[in-house]
Order: sequence, then C-alpha cells, then structure tokens
Amino acid sequence: MEEKLEQQVTRGLGHQIAPKSYPFPTEVISLPSKGLCYPENSPLAKGEITIKLMTAKEEDILTSSNLIKKGIHLDKLLESVVVEHGVNIADLLIGDKNAILISSRILAFGPEYGVTITDPESGDPIDVNVDLSKIKIKEIDESILNRQNEYPFTLPVSKTPIKFKLLNHNDEMLINKDIEASEKTLKQGNEITARYRRIIIEVDGNRDLGYISNFVSNRLLAGDSKALRKHMGSITPDLDLTFEYESPLTGEKEALRIPFGVDFFYPAD
Repeated sequence: MEEKLEQQVTRGLGHQIAPKSYPFPTEVISLPSKGLCYPENSPLAKGEITIKLMTAKEEDILTSSNLIKKGIHLDKLLESVVVEHGVNIADLLIGDKNAILISSRILAFGPEYGVTITDPESGDPIDVNVDLSKIKIKEIDESILNRQNEYPFTLPVSKTPIKFKLLNHNDEMLINKDIEASEKTLKQGNEITARYRRIIIEVDGNRDLGYISNFVSNRLLAGDSKALRKHMGSITPDLDLTFEYESPLTGEKEALRIPFGVDFFYPAD
C-alpha cells in the first residue's frame, strides 16, 4: 500500500518514456494526490510529474540572499525544477509540492539529512540523521477525493454545513501575503483566520466571500475549528513527515515530525 519515497523517486528511471526529451537530466515522480484532486484536463491529473535534477542553476537560487530575504527561494526552486509541460506550479496541492521538494533534495544530495532535535524526555538537543528515503505517502481514503476539490462538512458544534477545499501553492502564497499585511497594519498575526478564508468556500449554501470572511471572523467556534482541522488532515493527500526516534536515555521509540530548517537543501560537506 504505502510506497517509500525512494521508490517513488526512482520509479521513472529506465521504466517510463518521457512525453518529450529535455536537454538536462529529469525524473518522473509520483504525487501523493495521485492526481485525483485535479480537473481531468490538467496535466497533473495523471498523478505524476516530470522534474529536472538540481544543477548549479538551482544552487544559485538556493543561495541567493535576495530570494532568501524575501522568503521565496523555495518557490523559485519549485518553478525551476518543475518542467512538466502545461503545469502551473500555483495549482499544486501542498502535499504534492512537498513531495517535489523532498524528491529534489534526495536526487541532488542523497537521502541522509542531519538535524538537531529536542529529546522529548530530557529536553536536550540531540543530533540525529534522518533517512528521507523512508518517508512514506500518508494513508487516506482516496474515495473521498474528487476533481472539483470541494468537500462537504457539517461543523459539529454549530451544526453549520460548509464546503471546503484542499489548499494549493497559490492559496499558500496568498495566505502568507494576508498574514504579512495583518502584521503590518494590525501589529498581530491572523494565520488561522487567513487560512480559513481560503479553505472554506461555502457556508450554509452561501459562497459570497464577504459572508464567508465574516463567518470565519465572528461565528466559527473554536470547537468547530478544531474538528474541521482534524477532518481536513484525515483526507489531505501528503507525505507522512515523521521519523522514528529512539531516545538514547530511555531506549523508547517515538514518532517525531521531521524539522525542516534553512539547512534542508544545504547538507554538510
């Protein structure tokens, strides 16, 4: 059922004929969504995508102080490595984008990722090596997914029926802009409400953006918010971004989330 990302990354080599030839090394990788959330006429609907292997050009992107300062170096990297004809990276679901970035890192520098984590028992910093090739695609009920990317849900506390969508790369960029604007004007963040304004597309049959914004700000109860996040997490195609950590103090094993710091694309020499 679950395929290792390493298998996903290498499956295209020598086994599939690319739809066109490229003047640089490429690889075909599978998408966590399997293409099930995209319109049938989208090139992403086939559930896989062709990417180029990182070169010195991409290293320039990742080391550009200007791009890093603006926080868009990974966005520019994504634009550079996705070479599939007709694909707009803005349309990529977040989980599919994660798969492309992690696959690019594995193909460029190998699966070993050295990070410092906090031991859950002692609170001490511990250096560990994470094998990125062991990352698996998260198991979900794929029968729920649809090409309209619209999903009904009744908020359990208020009993309000809503419809929501799974976020794509464009939504994520717009959310970040909303948060930045709020921090500048109101001097406070609004990450939760900014995200819900993009996620929720209908409230009790009403799709007016002003109505939805007002609902999110004034009528979305905390209990309903928590339930919606949990439900979305259960159906969102993505990678299982955890690894098994064994405490050197107790020997107990625990699943911890992989920390993706600024050095993710800068492995030690």
